[in-house]
Amino acid sequence: MSGAVYVTGNEHKAKHFAIMMGMDIPHVSVDVDEIQSLDLREVVEHKARAAYEIVGKPVIVEDASVRFKALGALPGTFIKWFMQELGYEGLCRLVDGQDRTVFAGAAMAYFDGETMTIFERELEGEILEHPAEGGLSGFGWNVIFRPKGADTSFAEMSQEEFQQWYAKVKPFDELKTFLQAQVE
Repeated sequence: MSGAVYVTGNEHKAKHFAIMMGMDIPHVSVDVDEIQSLDLREVVEHKARAAYEIVGKPVIVEDASVRFKALGALPGTFIKWFMQELGYEGLCRLVDGQDRTVFAGAAMAYFDGETMTIFERELEGEILEHPAEGGLSGFGWNVIFRPKGADTSFAEMSQEEFQQWYAKVKPFDELKTFLQAQVE
C-alpha cells in the first residue's frame, strides 16, 4: 500500500469509504478547515494540503458537490450548510416550478506532500418533490436525490443497489487503480 491514510471527521463516510475501496487504508479522524469556494477541485486540493500538514504522511480526502441546474452552481460544495439551514424539505422547495435536474459530484485527492492527484466524477439525477423515507435516509442528501435511470432515491435503495449507484458518483475505481500502481 502507498502508506496513505483516509482523512475525515465523519465516521459514517470513513466506514463507507472502506467498504467501497475494499483496501486496507487506515482512517484518521481529523476535521480540516475548508475554504469557501464553489470550485470542487479547489476545495479538495486545499483540504488535502491541510490534512497532510496535520498528519504528516500521504493523505486521501474527499468532498462533494450537489448542483441544482435551476440554481447554477448552487448549492454545490455548500450542500452541507444548505441542508443544515433549510432541511431536506426546504431543499426540495428551492426548485419548485423549475427544472429539477441535479448533478451530484465528488472529488477525491491524494497528496503525498509533493504531488497532488485529483479524481472526479459527477452523476445526473433529479431533486425529488419531497424527501424520501426509509433505507439509508439519514445519510446526507440521499433522501432528495434520484439518479437518472433509477426508480428510487438513494435513500430508498437496497445497500447493494446503493453501492452500485454511489460508485458512479465517487471515483473509487480510479483512486484504487492509482493506489495499486503506487506499490508496483
